[in-house]
Amino acid sequence: MIFEDITDMAAALPPMGALAGLDLGTKTIGVAVSDGMRQVASPITTIRREKFTLDAAALLKIAADRGLTGLILGLPRNMDGSEGPRAQSTRAFARNLSRLTDLPIGYWDERLSTVAAERALLEGDTSRKRRAEVIDQVAAGYILQGALDRLSYLAR
Repeated sequence: MIFEDITDMAAALPPMGALAGLDLGTKTIGVAVSDGMRQVASPITTIRREKFTLDAAALLKIAADRGLTGLILGLPRNMDGSEGPRAQSTRAFARNLSRLTDLPIGYWDERLSTVAAERALLEGDTSRKRRAEVIDQVAAGYILQGALDRLSYLAR
């Protein structure tokens, strides 16, 4: 099931269990996961995009291996809040993925997540080559951490 709002998704999630955050790009998918208490997001991998079926299989394998209870997809809105082609592509990916899994899928506004990830990597004095390798998964971590913080606030 796909949830437009994280508040609605919160009601569908079990009280505990890890979530994944995804930063969908045209060439890669950055993946981050949380701990079971949903406190901390950790970047784990970047999947090179091929075909949807292969991409989905890789994501669902991670979900099964880690016992994930939900997926958060970064929704790339424009700065004015409108949605462009990338947001529509993300929504299509979510629709197709929801046909393959019963995991709840939610969206999180990812505006500036890649900028924040890039800044953090620069502050960490990460080499250009290494930044290119991990930027998507670090951005996924920012997306997931934002959603985790909101879920934590809602649980109070």
